[in-house]
Amino acid sequence: MKARPAPARKALAIAALAAATGLLAGCGSSSQPTATVTVTASAPSTQVASPAPPTQTPAGPAGCATTALSAVLGPGNGTAGSSYYPLEFTNSSSVTCSLYGYPGVSFVTVSGAQVGMAAVEDPTYPRQLIMLTPGSTVHAELRVTDAQNYPPSTCQPATVSRLRIFPPGQTTPLYISFTAMACLSISVPILSVQTVQPGNG
Repeated sequence: MKARPAPARKALAIAALAAATGLLAGCGSSSQPTATVTVTASAPSTQVASPAPPTQTPAGPAGCATTALSAVLGPGNGTAGSSYYPLEFTNSSSVTCSLYGYPGVSFVTVSGAQVGMAAVEDPTYPRQLIMLTPGSTVHAELRVTDAQNYPPSTCQPATVSRLRIFPPGQTTPLYISFTAMACLSISVPILSVQTVQPGNG
């Protein structure tokens, strides 16, 4: 066989080297690790609901301060198991003021300690802004349930002689003498009261 010329042998050697280099490069690229993307899921946000806003008093004369009022119980009317009394507020000041909503009512001892459950709100009439000119009177109907309607073990009966009255929107009370049989239990609703209404009831 005739020997190849030197230039031909050099060209073949270069081609073989190039092919080997490409093969090695291909193998090298396939062995490289694949990049991994990690996605971290955020925990859902927890939103706390805001409390409902307090009942707003409609625009009008300023609320009647406790010191501007006097309170009495009008004549009662009895029905089976309950008695109803108009709780009357009179504006004893020299300026017009207003009442809106429910008074707070409870039985108390002579020393002022509450006895039993405070009066529950009777929703018979909606709240309305009631204006009191000097000397005028308005009322809220107070229901007193007969304590004997309940078993003694449930009621824990006790005689009381006073009512504590918070005019609507006020934190200073008035007191009214009133003797009745109450329940020491704070789970027995002896008293209920309606919203303040015009007139003396």
